[in-house]
Amino acid sequence: MIKPLGSRVLIKMKEGEETTKSGIILAGAAQEKPQIAEVIEVGPGSEKDGKVEKMYVKKGDNIYINEYAGTKIKYEGEDYIIVKQDDILAIVE
Repeated sequence: MIKPLGSRVLIKMKEGEETTKSGIILAGAAQEKPQIAEVIEVGPGSEKDGKVEKMYVKKGDNIYINEYAGTKIKYEGEDYIIVKQDDILAIVE
């Protein structure tokens, strides 16, 4: 498995809905890009001035991220993104 370093977080994007509320099926290109992701792994936090930065997310959290945040990677046939904790906007409860 991939273990992020510093204050980075490994995430997997959630799949978007394929139909609208009224039942219209959307083609792949017409769908909005989902910005909600699941946290897969969390780094230990960065050290600054002798203090370790607190990580606010944990494995299994659903989060909302900046649209263009992170670095896309492929591992064992799965698509993941590594983002900095600063690119996480909110935890979805």
